[in-house]
Amino acid sequence: MTARPRVGHIQFLNCLPIYWGLVRAGTLLDIELTKDTPDNLNDKLVAGDLDIGPISLVEYLRNADDLVLLPDIAIGSDGPVLSVNLVSQQPLAELDGARVALGATSRTSVLLARMWLEQAHGVRPDYFTCPPDLTAMLLEADAAVLIGDTALRATYDAPRRGLEVHDLGQAWREWSGLPMVFAVWAARREYAEQNPGLVKDVHQAFIGSRDDALAHVDEVAATASRWEVFDAATLATYFRTLDFSLGERQVAGLQEFARRAGLPVTPVFADV
Repeated sequence: MTARPRVGHIQFLNCLPIYWGLVRAGTLLDIELTKDTPDNLNDKLVAGDLDIGPISLVEYLRNADDLVLLPDIAIGSDGPVLSVNLVSQQPLAELDGARVALGATSRTSVLLARMWLEQAHGVRPDYFTCPPDLTAMLLEADAAVLIGDTALRATYDAPRRGLEVHDLGQAWREWSGLPMVFAVWAARREYAEQNPGLVKDVHQAFIGSRDDALAHVDEVAATASRWEVFDAATLATYFRTLDFSLGERQVAGLQEFARRAGLPVTPVFADV
C-alpha cells in the first residue's frame, strides 16, 4: 500500500481558500498534512521531509534542480497584495544606512524589499532579522518588512499610527509591469517521477479547492471571521485581491524576479 503523500500547508490566511475546499471535499483524509510557517515548510520540502507543498519563490529558485512546479497554482498578486508590506517610520529616501527589520518567517518578500529599496530607490539600509512583531520591530528599526496576517493587520492599523505602508505587491507591479509570485506549489522531483498519479491527485485537489473557495468567497470570509480579528468584508476583499493562479503572465513575473535577483531559472512543471 502506498503511503499517503506528505503535504505542507501554510498557517496564514492567504492559504485558507486552498485549505477550505480540501476540508469541504474530504480530501484531507487522503493526505498527511503538515501545518507550519512558510520558512519551516520551505526547509521541510527542501530536506525531503515533505513530498508536496507550498514553497517560497526564492527557495524554489534556489532548489529548482530537486523540485517540479505544480501548474496553475500559486500565491501572488497582480497589483496590491495587502499582506506583504514595508512599514516605515520615515520616507524611503531617508532609509539609506537606517536599520530595517526583516520578518523571520519570510524569504521571498524580504529579498523583494531589499531589491526594491536598493535598485529602485538607491538606498542601502542596515538589515537585521527578527520575529515578525511590528511594534517590537519598530522599537529597534526605522522600517520593517512583514508578511501574512501580521502584515494584513498593518495595512489597516499602521497608517493610523502615522506610519508609511508600502505594499510590495503593488511596488513590484509598478516596478516591473508584471504580477508578483510570492509562493508556488512544488513536488520533490524524485517523488513526482515515482508517484505521478498521486501528484496528479493532489494537484487536482488543490485546484478544485481553490476554485470552490473562490466561488464562495463570502462564505469563506464569514467562516474565517469567527476566529480572526478581521471582519468578513475585510477578509472577502483580501481573498479577492490575492492571485492564486500561475499562468503565462505569472510565470513571466516569476522569471523576471529570478533575473533581477540573479537566480535565473527555467521552470520545470510536473506532468499532471
